[in-house]
Amino acid sequence: MTSAPVLPAGAAGSGNARERARQLDRDDELGLLRDEFNIPTKGQIASTSLPEGSSANNNDSDTTTKCIYLCGNSLGLQPRRTQTRLSQYLSTWATQAVQGHFKPLTNSPLPTWLDVDERAAEMIAPIVGAHVSEVAIMQTLTANLHLLMSAFYKPDANKRHKIILESKAFPSDHFAVETQLRHHGLDASKSMVLLKSERSRDNILTTEEICGVIDQHKEDAFLLLLPGIQYYTGQLFDIETITTYAKERGIFVIWDLAHAVGNVELRLHEWGVDAAAWCSYKYLNGGPGCIGGMFVHENNSAVTKLITDERPEEGYNHRLAGWWGNDKKSRFGMENRFHPVKGAAGFQLSNPSVLDITSLCASLEVFEQAGGMGKLREKSLRLTKFLEEQLEGMGEEEKGLFRVITPLDPKQRGAQLSLGLGSGLLEGVMKELERQGVIVDERRPDVIRVAPAPLYNGFEDVVGFVEAFGEALRVARRERDAF
Repeated sequence: MTSAPVLPAGAAGSGNARERARQLDRDDELGLLRDEFNIPTKGQIASTSLPEGSSANNNDSDTTTKCIYLCGNSLGLQPRRTQTRLSQYLSTWATQAVQGHFKPLTNSPLPTWLDVDERAAEMIAPIVGAHVSEVAIMQTLTANLHLLMSAFYKPDANKRHKIILESKAFPSDHFAVETQLRHHGLDASKSMVLLKSERSRDNILTTEEICGVIDQHKEDAFLLLLPGIQYYTGQLFDIETITTYAKERGIFVIWDLAHAVGNVELRLHEWGVDAAAWCSYKYLNGGPGCIGGMFVHENNSAVTKLITDERPEEGYNHRLAGWWGNDKKSRFGMENRFHPVKGAAGFQLSNPSVLDITSLCASLEVFEQAGGMGKLREKSLRLTKFLEEQLEGMGEEEKGLFRVITPLDPKQRGAQLSLGLGSGLLEGVMKELERQGVIVDERRPDVIRVAPAPLYNGFEDVVGFVEAFGEALRVARRERDAF
């Protein structure tokens, strides 16, 4: 992993912090990408009605102050080209109808609908560090986790049956594991192992602690399910080391990359990850609830033999199947014999939402324009370090009202810093930040998550947030202490 670049001398502190931030923004080779996104104005986020007209972009509002949006860890901003690509998709549907599945249009940048998932796979593969054949754009995050567990979790109640996950896992992951266990007739109290740190009140888990639990259950654990980045604390796990350690002990490894994809550099194939799933509405900017993705290492998805009537499942790993996972050469033959596409695409079920994939690919075009995750990660490290230093430079009075939960080691975090607030401050802080046009998100009982995304955030956003945060802390404390 890349270490955090050194910022210019004096980057922390007050005084001329804003001018230093402006200079950093001027020197940022990725700064022009900010113009690729619709950044709401303060007036727009305060409004309680839709803007008039058919367009919601802010091309005509450049003179109005933009909000400070540091919430890409929850929902990424809309790329400006998204409306163009969706309009092109709708025009294709309107003028070509069913022919849109197969008929290329010479003046359209969009693939045929039959090939739209392949184009998306080609674009996402470099972002997750995979071969194109190892990824599929399909379903949603939790659905994909269920599909992966249905394919690869084959417990034996007398031998390997346990699933290891963190005690503070995102609720949907926890629900998925519990119900998978029940589906197999297992008792979660006996077959679910919860990782809990004995050293950290925020459950910041060291690699040593995780590996220690793996060793404790190396004889009876079947599956390890962890997040690449923990949603609450913002901790980035050592995916490579943990994967290798678990696999050497015969444990299948699945990663939930919801907060890692598009945020940090990933090398899923190189690291030997068995399988992974992610959503696309956070750092990938696909839009609310947009289509998810799946990685299956080539070692786990091979189709080695021709499928025959006598042995219909020979040649590929067991999975839940659907017709879009069927090889294109036989898909429209309408035969009741499954010939899976080689690779992750063979795990697909229904034909994917072209609307969703078109929206996602509009954002992936911007990732290509950025020149890859390496450059984005380098800027992200600098942004998050700058945020950390500006928080450290706040007055002692304000610093006593919050603490940074996220590890300070740049190798153990992505773009997000989670800030734990003093008791009774959360509601007041969020209300005041919103009043000032600053968007972050909250996680009760007392945490706000602040995530400068390198595609569209700059260093001056960080200074603006810290100034507003200091005022919000003072206002919230006065309101709390008045009662």
